[in-house]
Amino acid sequence: MSTHNFIGSARQVLEIEQQAIAEIAQYVDTKFTAACELMLQCRGRIIVIGMGKSGHIGNKIAATLASTGTPAFFVHPGEASHGDLGMITADDVVLLISNSGETHEVLAIVPVIKRIGAQIISMTGNPESNMAKLADIHLCIKVSKEACPLGLAPTASTTATLVMGDALAVALLEARGFTADDFALSHPGGSLGKRLLLTLADVMHSGEAVPVVTQGCTITDALFEMSGKGLGMTTIVDAQGQLKGLFTDGDLRRIIEQRLDLHSTPIESVMTKRCTTVTQDMLAAEALHIMEKKRINGLIVIDAQGCPIGALNMQDLLRAGVL
Repeated sequence: MSTHNFIGSARQVLEIEQQAIAEIAQYVDTKFTAACELMLQCRGRIIVIGMGKSGHIGNKIAATLASTGTPAFFVHPGEASHGDLGMITADDVVLLISNSGETHEVLAIVPVIKRIGAQIISMTGNPESNMAKLADIHLCIKVSKEACPLGLAPTASTTATLVMGDALAVALLEARGFTADDFALSHPGGSLGKRLLLTLADVMHSGEAVPVVTQGCTITDALFEMSGKGLGMTTIVDAQGQLKGLFTDGDLRRIIEQRLDLHSTPIESVMTKRCTTVTQDMLAAEALHIMEKKRINGLIVIDAQGCPIGALNMQDLLRAGVL
């Protein structure tokens, strides 16, 4: 077994990187505001360019911008020199990323970017670097030291860069009034899209699949309906079809303890009269929140007249990818 203190090393890294984030807070100033305003007014797209680790961080920043309402994409500086500069127009804003501010591959394409007419924001750890001086706006991301004990591997500096990129993206999101619905439009796939876009109409059981019995039925009648529909509950309605109550598996367990006659006891005497109801246009994510808050396993969907038109349980939300 190794005697190296892995936990000590990890905690030291965390402390150094936390310090780096605290240090760059001082650079969120008027230049940051100017950069946000330039990006907000951009009629084209934000083109993010970086080499090596800065490129990896830049790729993520571009993705975050794009998903939060600021059209953006990443261009590799090496590929830019071999044709991809054609992606950049005068309407774009170019975000250059380099900790040293002297990355050759990035500096080599700056003259062409300027000739195209795109404005430049640079993000470096050296305000005196060529990249900082050539940019229209410079954002400083200088940190006192890297978390790497050799001072070589980009660690704290890349964390600071990523945080500054997130700060730009969120500031722009808020300035645009970007909403959860807007976010969902760019995330239709996966759990994010499902949580934000699905309504109960998309996931509920409807029509003949809704368990329903009428007042006057016995507990046995309700159990047959519950068993046939397989949702662990049934609605109880009056002669007009309006919801009057709900009977669930939990209710069944309670009445068994009371030793009631299942064949003769009317269902309305044991049903839950004040059950939680929802409407079909409610987001599935909202329904999940209600179920978790009230610690219930199912919901009844009613129409404007108070008639049950749908039913769902936790399993339905799980299958839909909401849970």
